[in-house]
Formats: sequence, C-alpha cells, structure tokens
Amino acid sequence: MMLTVESMKDVLRVRARLVENFLATCLDDREVQPRLKEAMRYSLLAEGKRLRPVLCLSTAALCGLAAERVLPFAVAIEMIHTYSLIHDDLPGMDDDDLRRGRPSNHKAFDVATAILAGDGLLTDAFLLMGRAPLPAERVLAAVREMALAAGSSGMVGGQEWDMVYTGGPQIGLEQLRQVHALKTGALLRGACVCGALLAGASDAVREAVAAYGAAFGVAFQIADDILDETSDTATLGKPVGSDAAHGKMTYPRLVGLEKSRELGWRQVEKAQAALQGLVDGAEADFLRALVHYMMQRAA
Repeated sequence: MMLTVESMKDVLRVRARLVENFLATCLDDREVQPRLKEAMRYSLLAEGKRLRPVLCLSTAALCGLAAERVLPFAVAIEMIHTYSLIHDDLPGMDDDDLRRGRPSNHKAFDVATAILAGDGLLTDAFLLMGRAPLPAERVLAAVREMALAAGSSGMVGGQEWDMVYTGGPQIGLEQLRQVHALKTGALLRGACVCGALLAGASDAVREAVAAYGAAFGVAFQIADDILDETSDTATLGKPVGSDAAHGKMTYPRLVGLEKSRELGWRQVEKAQAALQGLVDGAEADFLRALVHYMMQRAA
C-alpha cells in the first residue's frame, strides 16, 4: 500500500533534517579560505528539498541498512548537486540571478568565487564519501557509480547537450529524453543506486532500484518543466519562464501541458512498478508515495 501524503512528508522531513544537520558542519574539520568557505556554505545551506540525499538514505534503508550509516555519502551527493546548481546559474550557462529564493552564488559573491565554490564542493564531496563507515568495496563501488552519474557521461554531458540544443532547431521527444536523462536523471538515479550499493544489495534489487531512480528522474524533470510554465517565482525559488526565455526545449513546449502530465504519470507508474515484488515494506511504500507526490505538485 502507498503511504498517505502526510506520513510520507513526515519521513521526508526527518531524513531531510538529518542531511541539514550534517551539512551544517561538513566543512568545519579543515582549513578553508574564508571567502571561499562562505560562498560554499551560502549555496550548500540554502533551503532545498534535499531530495537526492534522501533518496540515497531511503534506498539504503530499503535494502536493510540504517539510513544514518550512509549519511556522509548522502550529504556528498547534495554537495555535488549544489555545485551543479552554482555552475548552472553562471553567465556562461543559464545566467540565472535567483536560486532557492535568493541571489545566485555569482550574484552574492562574484563569478570567479562562484566557480571556485562549485569546484570546492565537487572535490570535497569525494573526500566525504570516503568517510562512510562501511566496507571499502561497497564505498568504492558507490564512488564509481556517483562519478559516472555526475561526470561527462552523466550530468555534465547532459548539460553540454542542453547547451548545444538551446536556441537551435526544435528537437524531438527522444532527444529531449536523452538530455534530461543525463542532465537531471543521472544524479537522481545514481543517488538511488548508491544507497543500494552501500547496503550490499543483490544484483536484482540494485536493478529494481536503478529502474525506480531512472523513472523518478524523468517524472521529476517533466514536473519541473510544467512548474516552470504554471507556477510563480516565489513558490519555486527560481525564475519561472526562464527555460522559454533561454530558448530551451521542454516537455510542455514540445508536446503541451496535458500530454506532459500524461507522460509524467506514466513514469510515476513505472517507478512504482519497479519496486513491486522484489522489495516491499514501509520503505518501498515511502518511495512509491514520494514519486507520486513529486508529480502531484505539477498536476
């Protein structure tokens, strides 16, 4: 059965709070240049959903490992995500002035410091991953998975495809799926798989979790595209309509809002079905409710 929205939100809040508490001190155990540290903390501690680390914690729990055991690794994933947001907002990328309800890093500081803050977060993330108190072979497998998800064959590659297609001739649905599967979906899927790897899950369970994460990533991007058309800046914490302003192709621009919602709900069903049979119980119920809620925001 699927959890109620309120029960799902309760779990989400508890796990997000675990992440927030760890984030608050994750840069305090070493010397960091003061202005650089300020810039890193500015973006890292900005209010956010903490969805990627929560997915890592939750898939680890799904596979029988206490969420707290993977907390350093999960927080490292949030550091990678935050670096990507800082760089995504830069003038040479999306040139957005607002992120998570306040000025983007390069507006609050300067472009050079924002670049270095992103570089610092990305690199320090791998330092933090090594602190997960788990067998070395599991940690190394998860590090490899995250490097693939975040690097040139994953998120970074997707960002380049996004830039190539922006402002150009209209692309097809399959090309759009490819861009978003890399730019957005790879890190979400990777967060899910890393939780399973750190828990020592079987191949079959890892494949199920990977399928869940991949479908979650597509549904998340479709919902995000819809909200960019239908929501407002105060609600989203970032400029609405910026995709259209930059000439980016989105699901609503390509197939319309109603068809986009239909495609999104198909991915929700796909994500939920991926967990049927092999993995069950309260953690599976939470993950099914989470992907449903995430799409419901754009209904």
